[in-house]
Amino acid sequence: MILTEKQQEIFDQLILRYPALSGTQESILKAYELLEKCYERGGKLLIAGNGGSCADAEHIVGELMKGFVKRRELGDKLRAALKSADGVHGELLSEKLQGSLPAIALNGHPGLSTAFANDVDGDMIYAQQVCGYGDEGDVFLGISTSGNSKNVDYAVTAAKAKGLKVIGLTGRDGGRLGRRADVAIIAPEMETFKIQEMHLPIYHTLCLMLEEKFF
Repeated sequence: MILTEKQQEIFDQLILRYPALSGTQESILKAYELLEKCYERGGKLLIAGNGGSCADAEHIVGELMKGFVKRRELGDKLRAALKSADGVHGELLSEKLQGSLPAIALNGHPGLSTAFANDVDGDMIYAQQVCGYGDEGDVFLGISTSGNSKNVDYAVTAAKAKGLKVIGLTGRDGGRLGRRADVAIIAPEMETFKIQEMHLPIYHTLCLMLEEKFF
């Protein structure tokens, strides 16, 4: 994989600002490559985590589904279609809507989640959503500081069965997630909050590199 000059600059800045992550460079680049290929094929990213990692999942969606550091202008074809669909609203929408990289945080569906937890098994909520949303060629990103979150582990199994690639964002020794993921990015810390502090610049870097590629 060859990065553009700007992508290389984004990646190099991560290591300059967070030298403790130097040992994760290869895994971050491999994760980026999986995500780039996924989006090139028209796929989507599914993300799951608990607690602070749940918040990280939502944060990532926010960076991918709208402009992060760039204004992502819509293509001419879609702009024209919006205007054709509604002469008043379409004009406004064509100016304000932005290009997206499809991403879904699996924690954001309380009706489904509470129903499945009540009726079936709360530990399998993420797996159920991967089963329903996931398509071959998509990517599942599991975030777990220990790497041993049961609900994330079940989702990994569902992802593999459905033909998704799996990226693990974890810490400590990587846990089961580190061993099972196609690519595991293991933050070199032991305490939960310190691992989470390293996760943020990692996924910001991935999002910036993807935005540079596609927009």
